[in-house]
Amino acid sequence: MEPMSNKSLAIPPGRTCTPGSTGMSEAPGAGTGKLRISSKVDPEHPLAPRAPIARFYTALVTGDLRSLQVLTEKYHQDVNLVFEISRNQLEWQVKSQASYGLSGLWALEERLELSTPLCLAARHGHPDCLRHLLRRGADPDLAPGGQGPLHQACLAGHSDCVELLLEYRAQPNLQSEQGTAPLHLCTSRDSLRCAKLLLLHGAAVELPSEAGGDRALHVAARHRLCHHARLYLRRRASVDARNAHQETALGILCGQAPAAGDHSLQLFQLLVAHGADVDARDESWRSPLHRACGAANIELVRHLLRSGADANAIDYDGVSPLGWALRAAAAHPELRPHLAVQLLLNHGSQKIWPPAFIKVLKSCAAVPEVIEVLFNSYSQIPVSQEWAEAVPPEVFQHHRPFYESLLGLAGTARSLQHLCRATIRAHFGNKCHSLIPLLPVPRALQDFLLLEPQGVVF
Repeated sequence: MEPMSNKSLAIPPGRTCTPGSTGMSEAPGAGTGKLRISSKVDPEHPLAPRAPIARFYTALVTGDLRSLQVLTEKYHQDVNLVFEISRNQLEWQVKSQASYGLSGLWALEERLELSTPLCLAARHGHPDCLRHLLRRGADPDLAPGGQGPLHQACLAGHSDCVELLLEYRAQPNLQSEQGTAPLHLCTSRDSLRCAKLLLLHGAAVELPSEAGGDRALHVAARHRLCHHARLYLRRRASVDARNAHQETALGILCGQAPAAGDHSLQLFQLLVAHGADVDARDESWRSPLHRACGAANIELVRHLLRSGADANAIDYDGVSPLGWALRAAAAHPELRPHLAVQLLLNHGSQKIWPPAFIKVLKSCAAVPEVIEVLFNSYSQIPVSQEWAEAVPPEVFQHHRPFYESLLGLAGTARSLQHLCRATIRAHFGNKCHSLIPLLPVPRALQDFLLLEPQGVVF
């Protein structure tokens, strides 16, 4: 197919323009790019475009219905032509791997995208333009760029466009070049009505994506979309369906880092209420509890344990949920990871082998709450001079009272108060979390028995 016409739109220096987008975004570094729009038409088509392609493109992107009507009715612009959108864009190119990170440079790269009038109108949410094109015979499933108009509308959450396309018999299960159906692209809260429309028109809720084998419920879990998940479960989605990595929706959800205002807890409760297996293992034998601990998602750790998740499950590498919680402590100290360690120990998690405690000290020294909770879970553990060497000087100074109390126990026995705590905890075993709160003692003493950090050890 040969280009019938070609137009270039200049872009100001230091900016890039996304194909089909009216907005500009800052690019790192200076550079001048041009967005070139060419039309590709079926050589057997009797009509070639008679109007400037740039005007047609602009009308589609901006939703200018009047101009679109003039171009298609007066100038007989083909509604099924293919736009070849080529743009220059600054992109970071890695040149070498150095000891302290990646080095490279910003290079001007050309990117090519194929699109159609329907795809552009659907992507930008212009139902009036979409209706006009469909009435003039635009193909609702034409996808030269890999994604059809229905994919574009779902991805942007434009339910009015989805409704129109389905009315004109767009295929609800059409898979893109990447192997995703429109339902897999309902990834925002605004796309809930899109998902409902797709299901009403025959979309398969259990259709897996080609690449990762995700079902719609996996997608909802990955993006923490509780209302989407409820919709899919009502449509008989399998709550424990596995993707290509043997992940369930619950496992995916529990691997997400906590975020303010998300619906993770509601979605968790929904999945569990529908019978989700809280101990389901993925291909690496990680359970949802492993994942939640690794993400330092304390609320989900708490609810998994309350739901009976195995606190001592071992993954393919021999790591327990406690091991994952300690890894998260070193990586995400701001997420209060000691709470996960505390929860696990109060639900019967096996402790770290005492000689390996120094490794925890080296990795988690900057999070003394983790060290305190873990240290106090032992009835007696010898404090050695190596411990002092494991704590970086700046960390020691920042948490001086705690580390002075910890290292001051070298060669001494623990206090009688601590030994009483250890005895009570050993008696209650994995029921500490439920039995200690029932003891008729002050709340402060209950917290002490439950390993609540106090900032010093004795």
